[in-house]
Amino acid sequence: MKRLPPLNAVRTFEVAARLGSFAMAGRELGVSAAAVSQQVRHLEEYFGKKLFMRNGNRLSLTDAGLAIYPQTSRALDEIATMTTRILEGEMRTRLIVSVPFSLAEGWLAPKLASLLEIYPQLSVDVRVEDDPVDLARHDVDIRVSYGDYHYPSLTAIALFHDQVVPLCAPELWYRHGNPTFDLSQVHESLFIHTQWGPNYASHPTWSEWYAQQVGQPAPDPAQGRRSGLSSLSITLARLGCGIALGQKLLAQADLEAGRLLALSAASLPLGHAYCAFVPADKRKRANVQRFIELLGGETLGSTGSSR
Repeated sequence: MKRLPPLNAVRTFEVAARLGSFAMAGRELGVSAAAVSQQVRHLEEYFGKKLFMRNGNRLSLTDAGLAIYPQTSRALDEIATMTTRILEGEMRTRLIVSVPFSLAEGWLAPKLASLLEIYPQLSVDVRVEDDPVDLARHDVDIRVSYGDYHYPSLTAIALFHDQVVPLCAPELWYRHGNPTFDLSQVHESLFIHTQWGPNYASHPTWSEWYAQQVGQPAPDPAQGRRSGLSSLSITLARLGCGIALGQKLLAQADLEAGRLLALSAASLPLGHAYCAFVPADKRKRANVQRFIELLGGETLGSTGSSR
């Protein structure tokens, strides 16, 4: 067993050495100067060394006192830091959130800002990556995914099922549109086509939207603008680069601020809902539960949404 000096005496010594006065140390510790002197004497007897010299009304450290003071001060600071961390609870621990590229800025960032207003000292690690992600290997607390099929061993917590609508900047429509919002009269070069990549086939396209709403051939992707991210398509639309079939939830802030115009109330649902996945050993953490609630999912006291 490691030998330790009397810890109360060590704490008293650190305060007296830092303040240079038994009386001032007593006021900080809430005891008398005599009690401080007694504790210091106890520590001196333990080490067999004189720790202080008196210089009139001022204390100064002896060579032995100077030898032990820096380590004593650091050790007490580390104990105080540990105590604060434990008493302030789990919300100070790091939260690792993994999301697809399209959700990171337009959807996750505002949610994260709300959480940090409540817990400003929370350490957060946001990772933007494609499915599937090795949650255990990378110590991920929460993974948000399109669909519920990437992590079959975990329960899917349904977050939202988004829809797409035609979107563009008001200035673009005023220049190239028409009063009746008739998309069939717009040149096909102005349409933005979102390419989700080879792993996806369930996302709605202009062909589907035209088939349901216009009854005419859809604009040719080869004649328009193409984007590899749904969030990028919305950004391009906001900047006046074309008309996107954009996700309503991702575009919500731009729609409310008037930076984007919804050209039709007719929408198409995405093929799958967005879901959150939490490893079993993370489910009871307070920061994980609170963040799931802010994302719009169920509390983790229940089993979550099942497949």
